[in-house]
Amino acid sequence: MCSTLRCCFPYRSCRSEDLSDRRTSVSRIKMTVTDGLRLNFFPDGWFTFGRSPRGQAVVKNPSTTDGHSSPGDEKPQIVTLTFEQRLEAQQLCEAGQLLIEREDRLFGEINDAEALTHHEEEVNKLAADHQALQGLVLKTLSLSLGEVSSEALTSAVKAVNQEEDQDQQWTQRTWTPPDWRPSGWKKLHDSTLHSLVEERLDNPATPPADKGNMSAIEADVCSMGWQLKEDLLSVVDEVKSCYPPEWNITHFYVRLYHEAFSTRLRKIADFGLEDKDCTVLLHWVNEFYPLILQKQELANEIDIQALGKLLPEDLLKNLEEQYLSKQQDDLTTFIKRILEEEEQKWKNGEEPIRRDGCFVSTVAYDIIQLINSTVTLAAKIVGDLHKAQSITCPLKDLMQRYNIFQKDVMKQNKPNSQPIIKAHLGSMEQFRDVLDKNKELFTEDVRESSLHVLTDMKQSAHTYLLKPVHDVLKPQYRMLGTNNWLHEAVFEKLLDSIEKEIQDLHGSCESCHQKLIGQLHQEVAKEYVRRLLKGQVKLKDKERQLKAYGIVKDNAESLHHLFGKMGSEEDWCKEILTKIAEVLKLQDLPAIQMQVVSLGTAYPDLSEKHVSALLKLKTNLSRADRKIVKETLSDTLREMGSADISRPFFSGVQVK
Repeated sequence: MCSTLRCCFPYRSCRSEDLSDRRTSVSRIKMTVTDGLRLNFFPDGWFTFGRSPRGQAVVKNPSTTDGHSSPGDEKPQIVTLTFEQRLEAQQLCEAGQLLIEREDRLFGEINDAEALTHHEEEVNKLAADHQALQGLVLKTLSLSLGEVSSEALTSAVKAVNQEEDQDQQWTQRTWTPPDWRPSGWKKLHDSTLHSLVEERLDNPATPPADKGNMSAIEADVCSMGWQLKEDLLSVVDEVKSCYPPEWNITHFYVRLYHEAFSTRLRKIADFGLEDKDCTVLLHWVNEFYPLILQKQELANEIDIQALGKLLPEDLLKNLEEQYLSKQQDDLTTFIKRILEEEEQKWKNGEEPIRRDGCFVSTVAYDIIQLINSTVTLAAKIVGDLHKAQSITCPLKDLMQRYNIFQKDVMKQNKPNSQPIIKAHLGSMEQFRDVLDKNKELFTEDVRESSLHVLTDMKQSAHTYLLKPVHDVLKPQYRMLGTNNWLHEAVFEKLLDSIEKEIQDLHGSCESCHQKLIGQLHQEVAKEYVRRLLKGQVKLKDKERQLKAYGIVKDNAESLHHLFGKMGSEEDWCKEILTKIAEVLKLQDLPAIQMQVVSLGTAYPDLSEKHVSALLKLKTNLSRADRKIVKETLSDTLREMGSADISRPFFSGVQVK
């Protein structure tokens, strides 16, 4: 037997007759792996193994003199660990290297298939050892997610790499390869991890916190989802460092989990789901799962787009249609209930609540909150805002229903009708704000239709609230544009009546009250111009025309002052009356032409009928001159093209 203790098959330099002796010596040596290694067939402490940098054991064999060590005689000896010892120490890469060396020696020296039959025992032993190593490597891989040390997993991965390299080496040799070549450990690695992922999703170890309130499907999906999340984070935090970068192991695991999770969700979706379970599935497919992949530690490692959706388009479409239909029905039901409750309060004679002296309705607030939360959540669940907008399609009919309710309130004119309309002015304003500022919640046709209804409702509400005021002002209106208007304080009486009647218009919120006063301001100005253009007063000469100019200008200033004090912002009404006054003052035809053109370009809804009625007040102006002025205006407006009438005025002034 060789003088050096060897625990492996002989190198080529060893004689064949030494083999049996060496194997006998190996079988008699039993070693235990602790912090070091100890030879058990010597007394305790006789041989102590430390760890050399290459993973070999350093044997210390102290000489003794009178029971004491002789420092000068102590020499470390290197002992190579056996294959079995490597396995026991989970040094799988090193164990694999030993087998590769044995394989190269055995099959390199004997490259004839017939000659191998004389070494059948060695070949069988090598095959058995190779199978044992493979089993331990695969077992280690199957425990990758938290049940094996990083050192063992790293060694197993290196062993797989070694085997792949050895398979490649054999493709370039002319020798007869062993039966286990190619070993295909990379494929075995992949299939082992595939089985591991399948098993972990079939038996998730992370149950949902509130399982008691979940359906069986919801609990199952949530358990799988949270297991997936924990495992993928574990891959990034722990497993990834055990693999070479070129393996891209994080993406590999993500793909395995993606496919496994997708398969299970597909089976669940195929059976048809209750609405709640449908929502859960969509939550995971379109929101929760993408959020997991978008975590920074994962997103940097994977190609999210390449993974695709968890469910195929046909299944996803069916689930989305089921979910959106349910949300649409629920939204319609809730909005109808809100309107019915409001209608019932009106029928019961209840007035809206007051806040800071203003009547307030919660109709718009309740509906807006409902729409916002429903559409926003739906956009996350179906993963598409445009699809989520379809939930609001019933709003077109519901707004018409709201409009009909308001018309009933005004038509019946109950004691609580005015307070309700004042309160609803605030709701209309809230609706308009959300339609303008949160366009993403609605389809364009729903938004435009709703805005049209709101405009109609606001105008109807203003007309209803202002009608009693105009009824009181009619006697003063009749005096405008008459001879008495030229000589008496007619307009002062009108202003007094307006100031008194305005007090009854309070009750809506500040912004709505301001717009209501502004509407009254416009309507009084229109009525003033209409009465003036009726032509009851004849301005036969320059003196009367100058007097009329002064009265109209003063009236414009007084009206502007009164309504400005009340909160109106319709300053342009003063400008119209002032321009009309200027026409009355001017005597030269070119100057009159210029002033009329100025009025017409500022307010393009000024018609020839309006101009004709205005010029007829100046009875000293010939018919031919009036025609020239009208033609000048027509030519100017024609050159301007279709003007944008952002502030219509004269279209609301009827003349014969």
